[in-house]
Amino acid sequence: MKIKYLIGLLFLNFQIFFSQNITGSWYGNLDVQGQKLPLVFHIEKEGNDFTSTFDSPTQGAKGIPIQKTLFENNDLTFNASNLGITYNGKLNAEKIEGIFSQSGMNFPLILTRNEKTTVVNRPQNPKPPFPYNSDDVTFKNETEGNLLAGTIAAPKNFNKKSPILVMITGSGAQNRNEEMFEHKPFLVIADDLARKGIATLRLDDRGIGGSEKGKDGATSADFATDINSAVNYLIKNGYKNIGLIGHSEGGMIAPMVADMNKNVKFLVLLAAPGIPILDLVLDQNKKLAESANLPQEAIDEVLAVKSKTFTYAANYKGKDFKADFTKYLKETFPKMTAQEREPYIAQMSSAWFQYFIKFNPDGYLSKVKIPVLAVDGSLDLQVSAKENLAGIKKSLTKAGNKKFEIEEFEGLNHLFQTAKTGNPAEYGQIEETFSPKVLDKISSWILGLQK
Repeated sequence: MKIKYLIGLLFLNFQIFFSQNITGSWYGNLDVQGQKLPLVFHIEKEGNDFTSTFDSPTQGAKGIPIQKTLFENNDLTFNASNLGITYNGKLNAEKIEGIFSQSGMNFPLILTRNEKTTVVNRPQNPKPPFPYNSDDVTFKNETEGNLLAGTIAAPKNFNKKSPILVMITGSGAQNRNEEMFEHKPFLVIADDLARKGIATLRLDDRGIGGSEKGKDGATSADFATDINSAVNYLIKNGYKNIGLIGHSEGGMIAPMVADMNKNVKFLVLLAAPGIPILDLVLDQNKKLAESANLPQEAIDEVLAVKSKTFTYAANYKGKDFKADFTKYLKETFPKMTAQEREPYIAQMSSAWFQYFIKFNPDGYLSKVKIPVLAVDGSLDLQVSAKENLAGIKKSLTKAGNKKFEIEEFEGLNHLFQTAKTGNPAEYGQIEETFSPKVLDKISSWILGLQK
């Protein structure tokens, strides 16, 4: 027995001594519906424990924390249960072979230390020299005091009676170019408009680039005060013909600003909400789940939870949402673990979400009487074109607005790229940043207002 014990002990020490180094960066590609999705995992050792983060470069996501990292006997485990993600792999020399799992789907994933540099082609990104003026500006939010930074792109010898648009980004903190997946759609739009005689002011969102973070817990209503201050900044600097162009949540904010500032002369709404946000997000989650080819059982389970939790949040009128919602989750979904509850509580307890989920665009759209162009793509899975454009049309008709135009563009996704499915997994794979057809529509419509 002593000999067997000694041999076992020596074997264990041999394994530990020769266990391979796991720290550093590891690169791999998920094959999702025939498309390659690059992932990068960064592993560090702190004492006897490991910590990790991962990046999804084509989705513009970096430094996503992994809750638990285990490495024993060359077996590697990542557990990011808050995202529904796990990875189990075996280290052999300089390669890790394993299975990446998310939302009930399993994908083989091989990780290596070799960074496979992919040259991303973005042919529409403007390159200097530019045939127009591009000037950086700063000003204060007149209501909340936070500093805002942006760029005015204007044709040379610009007549300040000609159109200028304040650009409003979609959800999430983004820079003035609305940069994502190495696409810069707002820069592409601004460049195209400037070349056609139309000026723009595009802004860094709060806490990004040159703009100050401002107060904690900012909502869409707070972001509207940023845009309102931008309009007033232009007025003070002599601009006379000011419009707004908003994408996604920015298209929700634009009518809010038009309601508070009568200096706004026209609106361009890109994939803007036109139905109650509760209905929009439930439809969005359904379409995205179906597009991911998840098992029907998994789709039904996820949608059932989303429907009940979103509806609860939209109708909540109490004083302590986080506490009441935690109790609701425990009672309504008794099998849901604390780790599974965590992402729901974190997302839905934020001030931004509380405002957003209760919002009905009709409250502002039904008061808009200035000219409006509203466009969307037929493959938009985030803000479905049919339902939301119909909602916008209904609200503007209710307002008595006779100067609006609604158009759905075939084959375009939420970012107005020519797409195959509309699934967000395509965004970073597509070279086109913004459809030339929509660029031409925007400019011709604006210039047509001057006739």
